[in-house]
Amino acid sequence: MGFTDLVSDAGSTILNNWIKTRSYIVGYSPSQADVKVFQQIKTPPAPEKYPYAWRWYNHILTFESEFSTLPGDPTKDHTAYGPESSELTVNPAKAPAEAPAAEEDDDDVDLFGSEDEEEDAEAERIKQERLAEYNKKKAGKVKPAAKSIVTLDVKPWDDETDMEELKANVLAIEKDGLVWGASKLQAVGFGIKKLQINLVIEDEKISLDDLQAQIEEDEDHVQSTDVVAMQKL
Repeated sequence: MGFTDLVSDAGSTILNNWIKTRSYIVGYSPSQADVKVFQQIKTPPAPEKYPYAWRWYNHILTFESEFSTLPGDPTKDHTAYGPESSELTVNPAKAPAEAPAAEEDDDDVDLFGSEDEEEDAEAERIKQERLAEYNKKKAGKVKPAAKSIVTLDVKPWDDETDMEELKANVLAIEKDGLVWGASKLQAVGFGIKKLQINLVIEDEKISLDDLQAQIEEDEDHVQSTDVVAMQKL
């Protein structure tokens, strides 16, 4: 069946459970499968309700400028990916003893042939060739940069602070290794609202302390900043 409705709570729950044990929709690197599913989501998943979908969404967001270059079939619809049954994903306990395998990835290829294959000299030679080819392929893969998803609170001075200007000044900060995500204005009390914003950083390139200090340089609008949540990708 694959993914269908990714707007409702039921659809978000299916995605959250699907991505719970996976980094990507299919395989071990971003692909058109991630692009197609990502494009169906109109509002970022709530981190407190769908933490795994939220992590995946913000991670894929960092590849948005590269969507057209990611591998895979761009003509496939998002329904071509995901679970065979929504009931299986929402309620894993109802899965059969051996559920159908997910879409096959290159890394899942059977390197050593059938277990019943006779271990003669020819079979051993083929096994070693396949093992060497597999190791070569794995060695050639570039290890992705370590990244973190961060939720940041930016607090104004009072209820007269222009929050749109505050937000614009935050988003104007551009750094290599920094990608801004979804944001919202959240009521604090007494008519005051704070800016809560998500971002993805490359750990080796971005210091959160330095970033917070740079945001707080906007002394006309910003009183302080706080890290609300942080999760490694």
